Amino acid sequence: MFNTAKMALLAALFAGVAGSAFAADLAEPPVVKEAPPPVAYEQPADFGGWYIRGDIDYHWSRFGGADYTTYSATPPQIRGSFGSSSLKSAFSAGAGVGYQINQHFRTDLTGDWMFGSKFRGSTSGFCNTPAPNTPCVSTDSSSYSALLLLANAYIDIGTWHGVTPYVGAGIGGAWVKWDTLHNSDADGDFFHRGGKGWRFAYALMAGASYCLTDRVKLDVGYRYSHINGGKMFDYDTISNVGPGYDHGINVHEVRGGLRYQFGRSDCAPPPEPYVPEPEPIYTK
Repeated sequence: MFNTAKMALLAALFAGVAGSAFAADLAEPPVVKEAPPPVAYEQPADFGGWYIRGDIDYHWSRFGGADYTTYSATPPQIRGSFGSSSLKSAFSAGAGVGYQINQHFRTDLTGDWMFGSKFRGSTSGFCNTPAPNTPCVSTDSSSYSALLLLANAYIDIGTWHGVTPYVGAGIGGAWVKWDTLHNSDADGDFFHRGGKGWRFAYALMAGASYCLTDRVKLDVGYRYSHINGGKMFDYDTISNVGPGYDHGINVHEVRGGLRYQFGRSDCAPPPEPYVPEPEPIYTK
């Protein structure tokens, strides 16, 4: 009897302890580790690619002077030059193809046709009217046009609110064509066939572009071009004057045009950032 009561008491105590421990296990919430915040990886900006361009300009040409020879029956022959000379302003139009290497550096090849710029000048010499060896002054007129071909390199300084200032330089050549030179003095009118040919040329430029769309830019700037000297006009058998060689032409241009970017332009919005999927969370 005593043993049975003792066994029942021990069983009751064991059940109470085990039940409390089991209840405590059920009441305690599971421990869950928080997942780390997702990391966004932005894709690198892939600027660059081919582009085409078209430009128009209004330019002022500065004439560097010219020399010529007046032949007489007996030496020495007389060297002469223009006492006054000037060139009128004119328009030009051009096109080109280029490559945007990165966000700050690009190159292109351009060709511009400079429409006729009128020349006015005067020379001093001797006429046979009203008497031989009478001092006289002649008036001269002509015009020049040119095809300017340049290989250019630019530095795009940076882009702010769609505006990108730049500086650049170019080197190449110009095919210059002078029209017939009309010389008029007291002895009458004389005509010299104009010279033509290729010459060395270079250019310096500065300006800014503006994003019109994600691929089209408006380009406005200034360009200084220098064209080396060359033949201006041929020898005339009637006046015994010529040939004449100009000392070169300096051209100051105000330019405007459009550039179309085939590759990704800095005008395009940045790509969406890449956000990796969060890793699944496992609990025991």
